[in-house]
Amino acid sequence: MTMRIRDLPLDEQPRERLARHGVQTLSDAELLSVVLSSTPHAMNTLDIARAVLADGLTTLARRDWRTYARITGIGEANASRIAAAFELGRRATAREIPLDEPVCGATQIARMLIPRYAHLVQEHLGAVHLDAKHRVLREREIYVGTLTSVVVSTRDVLRSALDEHAAAIIVFHNHPSGDPAPSADDLVFTRKLVEAGKALGIDVLDHLVLGAGRYVSLKERDMM
Repeated sequence: MTMRIRDLPLDEQPRERLARHGVQTLSDAELLSVVLSSTPHAMNTLDIARAVLADGLTTLARRDWRTYARITGIGEANASRIAAAFELGRRATAREIPLDEPVCGATQIARMLIPRYAHLVQEHLGAVHLDAKHRVLREREIYVGTLTSVVVSTRDVLRSALDEHAAAIIVFHNHPSGDPAPSADDLVFTRKLVEAGKALGIDVLDHLVLGAGRYVSLKERDMM
């Protein structure tokens, strides 16, 4: 017979441990069990959480939330809670750039973008549009690709810059593998974009490749 959470000694119940000792003392499985509400068939939410986390927390965070609902004992309501918890965490760690301050480096942009794009399982390409003083006008996603690549023309990127009346742009895309090392295609695309931007009076300041908690700035590596 499966032991339910409420049948555990009081100090072993995740919600009680959270209240008594603080959220930082809980394991990943215990934290996830707190997110889960009651489950069918009197299943132990802690056991379900451990099963869900079998492939690790990072893998879970990268899944499409709809796949959670197909896991035994989760259901759609709990799946939406898990997805919401991950999204709140990503938004909490993303650092927004004040609109009235000029961008001062790749790290500043990367800290804003990594929490929002590094976990995605498809490549997304976008640009941060800047005014003449390098203040942010808008961050805009331009194209979504496949699991391994994104096919977009320099024309698409520069058209978005013209639409936003941008004087400069910082281009970015994620690598679903988690490795931000730029590919040969990334380098060719960036160099073409820089040249095309010059013809239109749009300064391509950098191209950031986003990975799992890391990034590569082509500008900083002198690859542009």
